[in-house]
Amino acid sequence: MKLSVSARAVASGAVATAMLLTGGAVADAASAPPRPAAAPDLPLAGVKAHLAQLQSIATANGGNRAHGRPGYKASIDHIKAKLDAAGYTTTVQQFTASGRTGYNLIADWPGGDANQVVMAGSHLDSVSSGPGINDNGSGSAAVLETALAVSRAQYKPTKHLRFAWWGAEELGLVGSRYYVNRLATGDRSRIGAYLNFDMIGSPNPGYFVYDDDPAIEKTFKEYFSGLGVPTEIETEGDGRSDHAPFKSAGVPVGGLFTGASRTKTAAQAAKWGGTAGRAFDRCYHSSCDTTANIDDTALDRNSDAVAYAVWELSE
Repeated sequence: MKLSVSARAVASGAVATAMLLTGGAVADAASAPPRPAAAPDLPLAGVKAHLAQLQSIATANGGNRAHGRPGYKASIDHIKAKLDAAGYTTTVQQFTASGRTGYNLIADWPGGDANQVVMAGSHLDSVSSGPGINDNGSGSAAVLETALAVSRAQYKPTKHLRFAWWGAEELGLVGSRYYVNRLATGDRSRIGAYLNFDMIGSPNPGYFVYDDDPAIEKTFKEYFSGLGVPTEIETEGDGRSDHAPFKSAGVPVGGLFTGASRTKTAAQAAKWGGTAGRAFDRCYHSSCDTTANIDDTALDRNSDAVAYAVWELSE
């Protein structure tokens, strides 16, 4: 949040007074390493532009971006090109599922302690019946915009940052499981946090936080508390998304979710708005999961929460 001119003046005066009164303490603080810059406010327009591109890709490729279909490979290629241009080291990991070739995309940001890795990921594939814009273009777009924000800021975190887009999640977490199973034991142990984002723009949204790792859960809850938005523990997708293979391998995991086919209760509608007695996402796994199937407020809040957690956990 930017300070007004008058507020900045007051703040500047307070700092000057503190310097006069504390002398040596200020000098000691000046010699301490600087705290990394705060996470940026991601532009909602940027996240939605990524969703529009994924919609266009689906429309041009039979209406979906499913595993083994041209729309999925086009989605991978599109995101990889953006990350390559932004200075990431990208790797495309190939696997086979249900007789079709699948792909994971891994992007590493240069620098940071390679023995302390923070990962953020999302599945990029849709079901074959629709373009998959909420499920899971929403998570994929937010992770992409966060990665691009890291590049724009030329962020230099203490820990190493890695981003991932998984294939064949809709077939049973195939891509993420393939990745985790092929990590050497030492490489697994270096991942200190894996953050998963699957459906974060549901049209009748709830605000759900994974409760798998206390420190990661606390980070997300602090962010939403700062907005005055209450959260609930995520249960609908527990173990059903790409955090599950990481958790099984002993990696601390966390994430966000805005709901799928479960029905919003009256208490939840009173807390969050929206419509009680209706699914969080009536277009879940359907052809109507298009760019019209997104709640902008939920997408904006959750996208900013992605960036907040990446910055907080990697400094």
